[in-house]
Amino acid sequence: MPQPTPQTSTQPAYDRLTPTLMVELAAPHTWPASIFPVFVATALAVATGGYCSTDIVNGFMVLVLLAICVLLQSAVNTINDYFDYVKGTDSVDNQPDPTDAVLVYNNVNPKSVRAYFIALIAVAFALGLYVIICTGWIPLVIALVGVLVIFLYSGGKTPISYLPLGEVVSGFVMGGLIPLASYQALTGTFSWLVLLWSVPLMLGIALIMLTNNGCDIDKDIEADRKTLPVLLGHERTRTLYHAIIYIWMAAICVLVLLFFFDGWIALPFMLLAAHPFGRKLLANPFTPASRAGAFALCTTMNVTLGAFYGAAIALSIVPTVFMI
Repeated sequence: MPQPTPQTSTQPAYDRLTPTLMVELAAPHTWPASIFPVFVATALAVATGGYCSTDIVNGFMVLVLLAICVLLQSAVNTINDYFDYVKGTDSVDNQPDPTDAVLVYNNVNPKSVRAYFIALIAVAFALGLYVIICTGWIPLVIALVGVLVIFLYSGGKTPISYLPLGEVVSGFVMGGLIPLASYQALTGTFSWLVLLWSVPLMLGIALIMLTNNGCDIDKDIEADRKTLPVLLGHERTRTLYHAIIYIWMAAICVLVLLFFFDGWIALPFMLLAAHPFGRKLLANPFTPASRAGAFALCTTMNVTLGAFYGAAIALSIVPTVFMI
């Protein structure tokens, strides 16, 4: 009796999604964009009297909020990598950095990557249950808006990343909604004023996106992306880029002087510390070769200005403390 012919599998043999690749997908170098909004929100809670420094639960809440934001930031980075690979946007030719295109340079099953970013979001929401139990439903609504934007940014028929909205959306969601939700979680008070105080964060995060898109103009034209730099062109993108840098620093100074005046002492040191990074960013030529260096500089600028802005806000309560 003839034996049946064994079926040959047509599935490719994939490599395992290792912890190292998971870290590369999560892109820790981008985490300051999610960490400093929580840091500034905490400083705002301290400065406005809504934070009880003797309550250990609030201190733990800060750590939970940081974990949630980092997990969601990691999910965003993984989703971007996944969709850029699935849609064929990334290739060895246009992505010279292997850590910035993990699926292109590694034979990893895209389904594993998809499961990974779903797991990141699931863990973030599991931690979010603690926030909801402690503070109510408002942070949940804000988080749901953020997660919706995460999927719309890279997924769907017409992703946000293919439109001239990436800078505005990323700046508002990460620089605005994260502080808004974090402040409410820490103080139990919802205030639209937090969005005004978060304008410098929005500008800094928008500049990160503008850095990436500005250096990827030629690549995005080939991919038929209509990003803001693609529509503006190199010269007008450079003009907008310079304007945002100056407005970003000016906004911090104005907000501190108007709302947190006693923290003004941090401003001269902030400008001195930010000067070398800002000067180099102003010289960014917006080429694919300059992308990695410009991104690192922009991230460092976000860390520098975010740290001094948060410090200025927190320092504004020092005279009040000594008067007690």
